[in-house]
Amino acid sequence: MSNRQLAEVLGDLAIEMQAHRDVDEILRSIVGASVYVVPGAKWAGISRVERGRVETAVTTDAVAEQLDRLQSELGDGPALSALRERETIFIKDLAEEARWPQFVETALGLGVRCLLSFRLFTTGESYGVLTLYGASAGALDDDSQAVGEILAQHAAVAMAGAAAEGQFHTALASRDVIGQAKGILMQRDGLTGLQAFAALTRASQETNMKLVNVARWLVTEHESKLDGQSPKS
Repeated sequence: MSNRQLAEVLGDLAIEMQAHRDVDEILRSIVGASVYVVPGAKWAGISRVERGRVETAVTTDAVAEQLDRLQSELGDGPALSALRERETIFIKDLAEEARWPQFVETALGLGVRCLLSFRLFTTGESYGVLTLYGASAGALDDDSQAVGEILAQHAAVAMAGAAAEGQFHTALASRDVIGQAKGILMQRDGLTGLQAFAALTRASQETNMKLVNVARWLVTEHESKLDGQSPKS
């Protein structure tokens, strides 16, 4: 693929990413593009970091899915090493690789001979790993790494955007429930808004609970009492 063709494909991919709202759809576009534009790549998968664990997000096929799942089960492998070592893992011939013996044995049995694992990160925060697999020793080369790094950046930006949107919605929900709890205290105890917020803060400190959890408990208790007072049919 010429540089011009590569630029066109990456440009089309960027436009396609803009059209998708679902991050998994974006990641599927990226792994699909990777086996088309990265020289020597036959299979690809993106693993996502979830609560300290690495879980399979999207893959091109059963080979990549099995290898991603195996690394999660073993707690070891090139994708996890890419995260821990904060660098790209590039193996030109798995038959000569001494690390991760169980992973290597399985990969060779599936016909995988080389791989590249890229950490997906923005501003130092890791969101997952893009791994590309080749079917012959040396099939992935320096050009493969250069193109793969561009795709990894696309994936990292998409995942970072999804995380930021999720945090935004969580913050909105927290603000809403705290506002409800303040309203309950203001009406029940005749407090001002500032006094009600101070009361919630004190309760948070005294119970060693997060403010939003104290507020959620108060709202739940208030609603359960209202339900108990509702006339029964």
